Amino acid sequence: MVIKVLPEILIASPQMSVRGVIFDMDGLLLDSESLGIEASMRAARQCGLSLPISLARAMIGLSEDKCFELVTEQCGVAGQAEKFFALQETCLSEMVGEGLLQLKPGALSLLDLLDARNIPRAIATSSSHARTTSHLAALAMPERFDAIVTRDDVSHGKPDPEPYTLAAARIGVTAELCLALEDSTVGVRAAVAAGMRVIMVPDLAEPDDFARANALAIVESLDVARDYLMRYAR
Repeated sequence: MVIKVLPEILIASPQMSVRGVIFDMDGLLLDSESLGIEASMRAARQCGLSLPISLARAMIGLSEDKCFELVTEQCGVAGQAEKFFALQETCLSEMVGEGLLQLKPGALSLLDLLDARNIPRAIATSSSHARTTSHLAALAMPERFDAIVTRDDVSHGKPDPEPYTLAAARIGVTAELCLALEDSTVGVRAAVAAGMRVIMVPDLAEPDDFARANALAIVESLDVARDYLMRYAR
């Protein structure tokens, strides 16, 4: 039997109870970042765009406007960028339809714990409403959340705090009593700016100096976040 031990930083953290949990979606709840990168590379090939994989990675966690700006700079014309994003969405939908989208390890057991403790939870994602609905439905997940905030619900996406502030309001929990779970540094910045504690579970993007300095902890899996919530969710 393996006993998971909380990192010392979590054990030593302020023992303020957690009354709400807000999840990022892509790369945190869903193992979708690698699919998104592959969809970007396929779309680039189909529209004849030379897209470095480093640029595809750089778009992780960014708002739609920022991603559009990066791709427009790469290809030089807005019309080509629009074609690229339409193809990217098609490629991603095809991969999801093939059953390639999976939950991240530990996601279900964490949600089960929140159910048992009657802790409200929300999603705050940079993805569109259409993509979010489709991806969650593919894994029978929409009913597991009390609120879902997408990029279509806010004026300013991450790293602005608006997605997290709105998610907290929708579940009726003040920011200081929420725990945010993020995989990207962009998301960590948004959650911290909203006044929340945040645990980072990195996926494809490495934590930066801001995340290292401001996240409650940087851990290897949602299982560790669950261990923290076992102590403080009430």
